[in-house]
Amino acid sequence: MILFPAIDLKDGACVRLLRGDIAHPTIFNEDAVAQACSFADAGFTWLHVVDLNGAFAGRSVNGRTVRAIREAVDLRIQLGGGIRDRDAIEDWLALGIDRVVLGTAALRDPALVRRAAADHPGAVAVGIDSRDGCVAVEGWAQTSELSVIELARRFEDCGVAAVVHTDIARDGALTGVDVAAVSELARHVAIPVIASGGVSSLADIAALKMREAGGIAGVICGRALYDGRVDPAEALRLVAEHRC
Repeated sequence: MILFPAIDLKDGACVRLLRGDIAHPTIFNEDAVAQACSFADAGFTWLHVVDLNGAFAGRSVNGRTVRAIREAVDLRIQLGGGIRDRDAIEDWLALGIDRVVLGTAALRDPALVRRAAADHPGAVAVGIDSRDGCVAVEGWAQTSELSVIELARRFEDCGVAAVVHTDIARDGALTGVDVAAVSELARHVAIPVIASGGVSSLADIAALKMREAGGIAGVICGRALYDGRVDPAEALRLVAEHRC
């Protein structure tokens, strides 16, 4: 299982939101590049980067910062936020981003996702943000009537690398991961699932690790890493453990 430290970008800074409220971010590091380097020094192998401004604008806004992060670290980078057309996908992959996460596009333009996943095996993930079990889009500003499982199943046969599932009600709230809901998604979908939202302690990571064989391939951790609730070295040892 992979542990992804989160770098959420707003106006160039590394921030965390509480339940997607972009109007009241908590700034953890004004220097997002330095934060990326810190995660690299801690031993992480991936970064999960989100252009929050871009998610609302529908286009890249923090592109300069993303490029600077890419140049500064050798970690693999998973990037989401405002990536909604083929040019954006191609540009980011050409820049050296290892995987793009398509969220709003997965609902609005599924054909785009399927073509991109087929053309770039392993480099396209579907981001599914949920509110009360239904899919939220446009930077979480709108909620559809489509269920998370229903949307994920639409991409089972096209080479999508993973489903990144974010529980909006728990994101940034340190309330614990809804392990049952993540496991249910993984059980119904033949795509690896990455959990996001609510990690508050090593216990949350351990609970997901126990379900790794059931299709949970990773977990994204943000606020709990920044405020010290989760020790990077202990968390990395935990996810690296072999489970029979």
